[in-house]
Amino acid sequence: MDQPVYARPALLVITVLAAVLYTWGIEHSQYHTFYANAARSMTESWKAFFYGSFDPGNSITLDKLPGFLWPQALSARIFGFHPWALTLPQVIEGVASLLVLHRLVRRWAGVPAALIASTAFLLTPVAVGLFRTAVEDPAFTLCVLLAAEATQRAARNGRLRPLMLAGVWVGLGFQAKMLEAWAVLPALALVYLMAAPIALRKRLAHLGLSALVMTAVSASWMLAVTLTPGKDRPYVDGTTNNSAFSMVVGYNFLNRFSSLGISAASTGSVSATQGGGGGHGGPNGATGANRTGQGGPAGQYGLNGKSGAGRYGGSGRQDGALQGTGQKNGTGASRGTHHRHTGVAGAQGSQAFQGQAGGQAGGSWAGAKGQAGGGGGLGGGQNGWSKMFGTALASQTGWLYPIAAVALVCGLLWRRGKPRTDRIRSGFALWGTWLITYFMVFSAGSVGGHTYYMGVIAVPLAALTGGGVALMWRAYRAGGRRAWVLPAAVAATATWSAYLAGEFPSFLPWLAPVVGVLGLIAVVLLVLSLPGRAASGGRLALAGLAASLAAVLIAPSAWAVQIFNPSYGSSGMGAVGPSGMNRGHRSVTSAAPRIGQTPWGGGTARDIGAGRRGMGGFGGFSEDGKLTASQRKLLDYTTARQGSAAYVFATTSWNSASPYILGAGAHVLPLGGFSGQVPFPTETQFRQLVSSGKLQYVLLGGGRGMGSRFGGGTTTSTEITDWVRSTCTLVPATAYGGSDSAGAASTAPDVTGAAEGDATAQTLYRCVPGQ
Repeated sequence: MDQPVYARPALLVITVLAAVLYTWGIEHSQYHTFYANAARSMTESWKAFFYGSFDPGNSITLDKLPGFLWPQALSARIFGFHPWALTLPQVIEGVASLLVLHRLVRRWAGVPAALIASTAFLLTPVAVGLFRTAVEDPAFTLCVLLAAEATQRAARNGRLRPLMLAGVWVGLGFQAKMLEAWAVLPALALVYLMAAPIALRKRLAHLGLSALVMTAVSASWMLAVTLTPGKDRPYVDGTTNNSAFSMVVGYNFLNRFSSLGISAASTGSVSATQGGGGGHGGPNGATGANRTGQGGPAGQYGLNGKSGAGRYGGSGRQDGALQGTGQKNGTGASRGTHHRHTGVAGAQGSQAFQGQAGGQAGGSWAGAKGQAGGGGGLGGGQNGWSKMFGTALASQTGWLYPIAAVALVCGLLWRRGKPRTDRIRSGFALWGTWLITYFMVFSAGSVGGHTYYMGVIAVPLAALTGGGVALMWRAYRAGGRRAWVLPAAVAATATWSAYLAGEFPSFLPWLAPVVGVLGLIAVVLLVLSLPGRAASGGRLALAGLAASLAAVLIAPSAWAVQIFNPSYGSSGMGAVGPSGMNRGHRSVTSAAPRIGQTPWGGGTARDIGAGRRGMGGFGGFSEDGKLTASQRKLLDYTTARQGSAAYVFATTSWNSASPYILGAGAHVLPLGGFSGQVPFPTETQFRQLVSSGKLQYVLLGGGRGMGSRFGGGTTTSTEITDWVRSTCTLVPATAYGGSDSAGAASTAPDVTGAAEGDATAQTLYRCVPGQ
């Protein structure tokens, strides 16, 4: 296809800018303290690689499908296990996503539309944050874009092969993000049914064959796990029945829609009775905080801006904060601030729940404004059907809502009466269906603080903006009533952008007025240069178009470039710029953490006390994964005495095991899975490990997994803990170079004395056969 002379240089500039934005500060990347353990384990053996084992001993998997980690693990095998090596695949996936989007829009709406769409996607804050973050969505976003590109090629000539390839890409997207990948199917199927120039029966047959391929690829890992005897593979996290299907359908899907009255109680999901799952880190997460605003079954934390019944306050009033026990240096006492209206929980530092290891007062547990409470602005916080219009999410991905909506309506209405195979109309149908489907899914489901979920929303918004501007510009130049649509769309988008910017008055206070002025200039120029007016003219109209693009894109651009600003940067949840705001005081109260910080707004990993260095907050990030001196001494002690045991020791939670896995690839057995509620190993299985000599040492304390923090009650982990304390022999801390504290052998004295005893000092026990 012939392209204008400026097309390739412009695309090259956009691509280079994307690479810069995504790689900026990559050398300061951090480990995701849950996922990075699996990535490390996956570099230790191909068995762990295939199953996505959390620990090198292959005892338990992640609570997700491992597909999104396969590129990270391969990168770590090639370059060594470093934080930047785990971030690099996301950068590559981001640049590839931008190029695929450009190709899709160019084939659909032309070169100018493609360049506008690529620029809009590049400058969407959530896209910048997404492709710098070691989570599931970068790989997922690329896969669904590739599926759309293959479907577009299939629909052009009614070809089966590219449609089958689209099924493969959706299946691979499933391996990265599970059932969320299937939400793109209505858009892909509609486009093929609308535009493929073949008979309906053949179109349906092609879609059926593609669906079979997609299903086979999607279910391949789950079937492989199901057909492998449980004794020969890791236990599937997130389940009570060791079923991959339970983990995917119940734990990671149905639990996300508890607000609709959907229950996963019969699916074998461990979080079926915990108030719905939102994943790692959100107040509606799999750890159990429910949607009524009270943390967990006992209302222990009161995270959603309402009164909690438990001891940690969080009443939604000022100073109703979770109290930490450490300041920046991990010593002394400090109190967070629970900001009025926003419900930002003031967890201290990177130990967001335990409040132990210090950070900046007022660090946000939620990681985003309105996340944990009745955040202000249209749509409130990140819960409820209006969450997508709330400033917490809209400021990251929704700047283009008005112009995309106008483009969709005009694209469908103005092309009515065209042949069924009309390429322009089918493109609007693709992006519109994509946008509406995911918009409804996220509105109904639990999002929590996971801003990076919105990357799949940024794609159709950018595409509709590019295609819509091209369509409206042609209508504008043609004159008539349709010519007024472009200035109206620009005015609406500028007004919406000014409103969003105004919700953060202490962050870039000049932004809202500048957007307003640019929008006004653009509208005036467009009106003056309307065809048929005395002042109309080509140059004036082009000036109006340039001002329009500036008015539409300057606000998201100003947020996106904050990754260069050490005061803000990007968070581990994919947010860029400020992530919290006190509407009562009309000032920014917390910002997205800089590179090197935890995503909850706490201190950097360097600020964490010696006993927990290398451990980010719940669902957070750690800086370098290095073991502290006391952790190294304990590991050396147990390793030297491991003998033929399969594990150097067991721990009561994944976060207690994390530093030893990240720092040394140690075969540590975590109890209870991510939530702390997984019945693996059972007490009987644990005793068998001891009696068979596969396990000798157990490290207790330092938290019991996330389940106990939310009123999880008695679990197999607590039963095992009680058995160990009553049966096994306490190892004095002095035996491995530690020090005794308050009668307990502490591996890290600075970790003791956690808030209200929620997390205890870590103590080492030795269990021998026959005890």
